Amino acid sequence: GPARSYRAGQTFRDCADCPEMVVVPAGSFTMGSPPGEPGRWKDEGPQHRVTIARPFAVGKYEVTRAEFARFAAAAGRGGGGSCWTWEGKKWKERSGRGWRNPGFSQTGRHPVVCVNWNDAKAYAAWLSRRTGKRYRLLSEAEWEYAARAGTRTRYHWGGGISSSDANYDEHNGGTVPVGSYRPNRFGLHDMSGNVSEWVEDCWHESYRGAPTDGRAWRSGDCSRRVLRGGAWNIVPRVLRSAFRVGDGAGSRNDINGFRVARTLTP
Repeated sequence: GPARSYRAGQTFRDCADCPEMVVVPAGSFTMGSPPGEPGRWKDEGPQHRVTIARPFAVGKYEVTRAEFARFAAAAGRGGGGSCWTWEGKKWKERSGRGWRNPGFSQTGRHPVVCVNWNDAKAYAAWLSRRTGKRYRLLSEAEWEYAARAGTRTRYHWGGGISSSDANYDEHNGGTVPVGSYRPNRFGLHDMSGNVSEWVEDCWHESYRGAPTDGRAWRSGDCSRRVLRGGAWNIVPRVLRSAFRVGDGAGSRNDINGFRVARTLTP
């Protein structure tokens, strides 16, 4: 039949236990941070205009442990035998750590951690097969557009940060249930803090030559993929909307998770 029409701000689920999605409007924004922004890293420039031509849907929350568990059971994906975890004030790759046992307590409503980029891609592919819809990771440009939600400030809520804004700096000793903090203007939760989120793009040291149409940058160092948003044990500057980092596509870490996007065009 004809494609369903979606309006900005609308939420939907494609199955009873699929992630809840929010429709994000089309629009343009300035990607990156201005040279004078406090806490800025040079890989956040040069600033450039990006236009997202069509609305798309974004997970209202980071993919939860319960959502990932259904995929792992269905796909027979164990999740590996080790994960980099922050325990006893030390980063270390620890065997026996993984998404089921990350080193802090979680319920099914916490964001899944100890998942690498390949795991995130496999989850999106599984969800696509299951629903017949086009689920995927966000591009880096889509992520920043969705995170900023029309703002240009350091954080989507303003210029400063406190522990009532997001989960960061070990205030909670680990992740918190998704949606524990106020959403941004697009209705998306935890775009800053809780877990860093894998996006589609290959890593580049700057935005020179970056796409301006919202597409993922699929050239560059593709052994590393981009993560956005900062996490539960990370300092405030990393939670800024413009902050970006790359990590090995096969690396599992107790601060890294993801959210999904869905293409709305037929």
